[in-house]
Amino acid sequence: MTAQIHVPSLVSRAGAVSALTVAAFGASMLAPGAASEAHAATTHASKALLVAASKKGSPYGYGATGPSRFDCSGLTLYSYKKAGKKLPRTAQQQYNKTRRVSAGGRKQGDLVFFHSGGSVYHVGIYAGGGKIWHSPKSGSWVKLEKIWTRSVWYGRVG
Repeated sequence: MTAQIHVPSLVSRAGAVSALTVAAFGASMLAPGAASEAHAATTHASKALLVAASKKGSPYGYGATGPSRFDCSGLTLYSYKKAGKKLPRTAQQQYNKTRRVSAGGRKQGDLVFFHSGGSVYHVGIYAGGGKIWHSPKSGSWVKLEKIWTRSVWYGRVG
């Protein structure tokens, strides 16, 4: 069963939201191969994803937690805080506090943790279609981008 969401109200609440994110929530015009990801996300995850999308173009700032500059875990912390959920500060701490989800069970709004050697070094919010909202690095900004590696773990905020 697919959740029915009124798109105009989402856009007005979240500001400029990417077409991919809106389409993913409306469960129509999903990216090819994303049909299995059309599951309804939790209310908190849906809100957090919309908050992250509304921050598109905000500059990266090391240690920044918003509302106008973000590092990777600062964006996820800020987005979930606005959605009514508390997360720890760093990507590794956030990983430690989320429930593990398989790649096949991921949903929009889940956190995507990038890892190397067993340590988490980056986090973003899953937007569907193999893409995440994240704040990647110094000199960059909050953006929607394709997941570029298989070295990721997925976590669901409880």
